[in-house]
Amino acid sequence: MKPFVDIHDVTHVYARAEDGLPAVRNLTLKVNEGEFAAIVGPSGCGKSTLMKLATGLQFPREGTVIVDGKQVGAPVKLAGMAFQNPTMLPWRTTLDNILLPLEIVEPHRSRLRRHKAEYVAKAEALLEQVGLKGQGHKFPWQLSGGMQQRASLCRALIHEPKLLMLDEPFGALDSFTREELWCVMRDLHAAQKVTIILVTHDLREAAFLSDRIFCMSARPGRIVAEREVEFPRPRDLEIAYAPEFSALVHELRGHIAQARKAA
Repeated sequence: MKPFVDIHDVTHVYARAEDGLPAVRNLTLKVNEGEFAAIVGPSGCGKSTLMKLATGLQFPREGTVIVDGKQVGAPVKLAGMAFQNPTMLPWRTTLDNILLPLEIVEPHRSRLRRHKAEYVAKAEALLEQVGLKGQGHKFPWQLSGGMQQRASLCRALIHEPKLLMLDEPFGALDSFTREELWCVMRDLHAAQKVTIILVTHDLREAAFLSDRIFCMSARPGRIVAEREVEFPRPRDLEIAYAPEFSALVHELRGHIAQARKAA
């Protein structure tokens, strides 16, 4: 199978890096179409750099980044992104925040005015899918943090991306809300079949959501372990209390502890 995201032997150094040390070195990673992959590793290991490379927000000094069969040389239009901070515009309603990418990304930008009702219906369907039915008229400050993050996921999916990049999207939430959103994300992936790369510090989150987990070394980051997650889907939160789940989390923690020692 041809990988959808193919990062091959990539080294990247930020121009502002005072020590001149690469953020990632000889980084190689392949993610198949429709797969849910998770990236874990010590703080500062280059997880967010990997995300920027895969979406064309940064370009490597060495190596190649290929997405959907094309070498990345510009921002990747087929990607959607969600971050730890939902960054909703406070003067726009939740619905208008969700529609925002359509004002930027072609071909939707050219179609938006003439087909506004169609896009609004799509946004409302996404809101219902994430448990926010009827909340589109509210402003972000009228929503809880968890509700804003749900809306942020809708915004990332509104232009029907083939690749969804998630950078610590649930990190700022309490544990109960975080687990609720794990289930939302699980269901969105099952329904949309989009390729997802999740960057997270939460090993339980990685184990619950993903098909495959990549562990990165300390800076300069590279992949030091790759683990398939074999728990059958759909997964219920009860799996997080099973011995085999705890064993996987413990194994991942061991890889990261080893990576820290090697730093």
